[in-house]
Amino acid sequence: MPSVPGVNHLRAVNAFEKAGFSILRQGKHITMSDGEHIITIPRANPINAYTMATIIKGSGLTIEEFQEML
Repeated sequence: MPSVPGVNHLRAVNAFEKAGFSILRQGKHITMSDGEHIITIPRANPINAYTMATIIKGSGLTIEEFQEML
């Protein structure tokens, strides 16, 4: 599995929006959905690389696809 660098939460949200996700709600975490997958992004700068890898996996994207959208 390729490594994922720590990513700013705003860059992650923008990348997931490019992938078709939209924001459902915001608070200490941002919840997004594409109609099929629901993901939760913490407001952390940067998001831990292991946490980011788990979020990407839960979104149905590959790490390579996500990195292209950054």
